[in-house]
Amino acid sequence: MKIPKRLEPLLEDGLIDDVIRQLMSGKEAMVFVVRCGEEVRCAKVYKEANKRGFRQSVDYTENRKVKNSRQARAMTKGTRYGREAQEEAWQSAEVDALYRLASAGVRVPKPYNFHAGVLLMELITDEHGNAAPRLNDREFTPEQARGHFQALLKQVVLMLCAGVIHGDLSEYNILVGAEGPVIIDLPQAVDAAGNNHAREMLQRDVANLTGFFGRFAPELLNTQYGKEIWALYEHGELHPEVRLSGRFAESKKPVDLHGVIREIDDARAEEAARRLRMQESQ
Repeated sequence: MKIPKRLEPLLEDGLIDDVIRQLMSGKEAMVFVVRCGEEVRCAKVYKEANKRGFRQSVDYTENRKVKNSRQARAMTKGTRYGREAQEEAWQSAEVDALYRLASAGVRVPKPYNFHAGVLLMELITDEHGNAAPRLNDREFTPEQARGHFQALLKQVVLMLCAGVIHGDLSEYNILVGAEGPVIIDLPQAVDAAGNNHAREMLQRDVANLTGFFGRFAPELLNTQYGKEIWALYEHGELHPEVRLSGRFAESKKPVDLHGVIREIDDARAEEAARRLRMQESQ
C-alpha cells in the first residue's frame, strides 16, 4: 500500500520496516498494521485537532502537567504555540498512561515508541491471530457477559490503584483479545487525585460497562459497582485484590455545610499567605 506521509519518518528512522494495511480510522486517530523486524505491531497516527471528532474538554485536561510555565501561559491564551503545546500534551497523555498502566499490570497494549506524533504499540490479536475485534462487535451468553464484566471491573480497579481513570471507557474502546478484554484509547485519561471530575468519570466508565453487559445479563443493571469502587478509593481501602459486592449504601449523614465553608476559608487564607510571602521574597 502507499505509505502514509505521517509514517514516513518512522520508516526513515528504522522504527518500522513496512506498512501492511490500515486497521481502522476513529474519531481521534488512524491505526495501521506495521512490520518491525519479525514482529507485527500497530501504529496510531493522531489526527489534527480540527479533524478530530473527540474534542479536548477542560474536564479531561484539568491539572495536566506541562513542560514549563511558558507552555501553560500559551495554552491559556490560545496562541499558535499554545495550541501546538496542547496537542502535544493531549497525545503524550496516552503514551504516559500506557506506560504507567502497563507497569501496574493493567491489560493495555504494550507501548514501544512515540515518534513524530505516532504511537507505536502492540497489536492485540484474537485466538486466531487476527486483529482483535472491539467489544461492541461481539455477542455474548449471559455467562460470558458476567465473566468479561468482572474481568473489566478488575482492570478499572487496577487503573484506579495506579491513579488513572480512563474517562471514556465503553464497548467501543475495549478489544476482545485471545486472553481476554484489553483496554485501548487513553488520550483523555485523567489523574484520579488531581481532577475534580474524577468520581463522575469513574462512575460513568463503570455505568457504560454495566449498560453494555446488562444487555446479555440483565441482573447486572441492578448493581452499583461504580459508587462502591469510588467509596473504597476515597477511604483508602481500594487495592488490586479487593472483593466487590456491587452494592452501595448511600450515606444518610447530613452534610456539615459550615465545616466545608470553614475548610474553604482556611484554604483561601493559606493561599493568600503564600502569595504574600512570594511577593515579599521578590
